[in-house]
Amino acid sequence: MKTLDLYIIKKFLGTYFFSIVLIISIAVIFDFNENVAKFTEKHAPWDAIIYDYYLNFIPFYANLFSGLFVFLSVIFFTTKLADNSEIIAMLAAGVSYRRLLRPYMISTTIIALLSFVLGAEIIPRGNVKRVDFENTYKRNRVHNVATYADNVQLQVAPGVITYMSHFDGRTHTGYGFTMDQFKDKKLICHLTAQSIAYDTIGDVRFMWHMKNVQIREMKGMREHITHYDQMDSVITMEPRDFLFVAHLQETMTNSQLREYINRQKMRGSSGLAGFEVEYQKRFSAPFSAFILALIGFALSAKKKKGGMGMGLGLGIGLSAGYILLQTVSSSFSTGAGMNPMLAAWIPNILFSFIALWLVRRLS
Repeated sequence: MKTLDLYIIKKFLGTYFFSIVLIISIAVIFDFNENVAKFTEKHAPWDAIIYDYYLNFIPFYANLFSGLFVFLSVIFFTTKLADNSEIIAMLAAGVSYRRLLRPYMISTTIIALLSFVLGAEIIPRGNVKRVDFENTYKRNRVHNVATYADNVQLQVAPGVITYMSHFDGRTHTGYGFTMDQFKDKKLICHLTAQSIAYDTIGDVRFMWHMKNVQIREMKGMREHITHYDQMDSVITMEPRDFLFVAHLQETMTNSQLREYINRQKMRGSSGLAGFEVEYQKRFSAPFSAFILALIGFALSAKKKKGGMGMGLGLGIGLSAGYILLQTVSSSFSTGAGMNPMLAAWIPNILFSFIALWLVRRLS
């Protein structure tokens, strides 16, 4: 990279991180002012407010609006370059607009990769504590976390069907449990248990402890019946598969979310649009940084009378339109059956044409 590239990358990333610190700091102040009454009323401890909520609130919202921060950064420092006639000097030295975009795209790539890693792996782990805090101290728990489920029926593997008459989410215990295994549409094994409890402490996933177990194995015209007082078994289901938890998809890493979607599809579950849109948005959101960077550059690279006002206003309008379209398309996917991939990517597709048209107008 040449000195010009390093100069612009330094300006870009410096302005980007400064804008994040400035705007998120204001957001934290407003959020605390809005929710301090709820925190006080529900006796939220200060260490939970700081460590469980705000230390996870900051990266979540910083990453959520990363594309907008990219746009604002490009507008501010590029307009300053144009006002100081630095871009005119670069063009006079033989640097084209296309060449000038290289450090912008390098900087945006760094931000997009950072955004993807944060959104796919790091932030979901922190969201477990943040969502739990919000469900406990900000929202009405009854409407956000189900404490029980009745008549639960799941296909946990091909040809294996489980049923529970009642599941208590507080103790992670189910009652009236049965598991049937079919082969060639014929029942070959029938298991019943008086109770079944999910192991939340051990290292093995999907471990369940059953009591008063009876297993009936069908072999032709014969049956073999076995009784156990207690039995442990790995069954590919967990409480979150049948208990409603608000914003559950925000607490899963990419691999967990993909596994959850595939498992629920295998079971024939409905209502997965929100999870699929969340999965697709984790790939489409980092790409939006490139689009908004191109729009910001195209609107501010030429020196204009009156400074950045007109370009900033037009750019904010386009950014608001992008966010609105993203919200509307997500709503259409969850409520009207639009394809989740299309819902997540259609704002990028449409605004890519706008960005490319604006950039072509510079040359």
